[in-house]
Amino acid sequence: MGAYILRRLLLMIPTIVGIMGISFLVIQFAPGGPIEQVISELTGQGNSATERISGGGDFQSQPVGSDDFSSKYRGAQGLDPEFIAKLEKQFGFDKPATERFLLMMWNYIRFDFGESYFRDVSVLDLIIEKMPVSISLGIWILLISYIISVPLGIKKAVSDGSRFDIWTSGVIIIAYAVPGFLFGIMLIVMFAGGSFFDWFPLRGLVSDNFADLSWWEKILDYFWHLTLPLISLALAAFATTTLLTKNSFIDEIRKQYVTTARAKGLNERQVLYGHVFRNAMLIIIAGFPAAFITAFFSGSLLIETIFSLDGLGRLGFESVVKRDYPVVFGTLFIFSLMGLVVSLISDLVYTWVDPRIDFERRDV
Repeated sequence: MGAYILRRLLLMIPTIVGIMGISFLVIQFAPGGPIEQVISELTGQGNSATERISGGGDFQSQPVGSDDFSSKYRGAQGLDPEFIAKLEKQFGFDKPATERFLLMMWNYIRFDFGESYFRDVSVLDLIIEKMPVSISLGIWILLISYIISVPLGIKKAVSDGSRFDIWTSGVIIIAYAVPGFLFGIMLIVMFAGGSFFDWFPLRGLVSDNFADLSWWEKILDYFWHLTLPLISLALAAFATTTLLTKNSFIDEIRKQYVTTARAKGLNERQVLYGHVFRNAMLIIIAGFPAAFITAFFSGSLLIETIFSLDGLGRLGFESVVKRDYPVVFGTLFIFSLMGLVVSLISDLVYTWVDPRIDFERRDV
């Protein structure tokens, strides 16, 4: 197992480089980069952006003549070429693309993600600042999803075709069909001061007076703010995991070894949890890395927006829109690395659930 873990760790290096390289290549052809963003702000709001980027130096608008900045950057007509060159140096675009990529990867290996283009803060500090919201949503939605869905899926598999299975399937299908953000809006209208009740807060992870509360009041306040977002997020995850668990257990229950175990005199509980469980849970474990990354980083964007929660999903989206490349690539690097690590942990859990699995005898 040690050799397998070492191979997987070494394989992470070209995988990360490939992910970052493809993303970097795509960005090179994407219109509306950070320089265009500054130019757009200049033409729409005057000189405020100039003072922030160029350190307060004088800016003069003048014809660019034969200079190629006007054709290189959209909206640069009439801007001082020296100012555009200063912007390129500020954002690092005065270097060739290959050199920029190699420098970026060298810095990322040392976990130096630089500073945001448009915020006076380092990328790492920005990610740490937004992490509590994403961790709160991610951890609790995974726990709720697996704690409820796995036992429910097992129960549905055992009682396949019964009245309980039919009506719970109807509820699950409806829950899966309703988008989480739409259900979130409905919860706001009904329970967050919309048209009916004003029982839950609409903004933030904690109250403004959180620091003044006692420890038990802080816990209550924390979950008070999380109740509606978690309910909204739980629908799709709850439905998917439940049906996946049910189908996995049904496939295993119908296999020959289960019939053999019953013929040996084992009761249903011994058959289910002594033989079926370890095999059926493998497919659930296989889906955990994707569920982990989705719950923590990408699946909560709309929910964060609706409930005014400032987390990583919202940060990533706003960074892409603003072309804040240090934040975009920094978050991508961290998410990719975490995804690969979780995938490795998932493989190790395989061997714990089913000791018959031996990765040492297989190629990576």
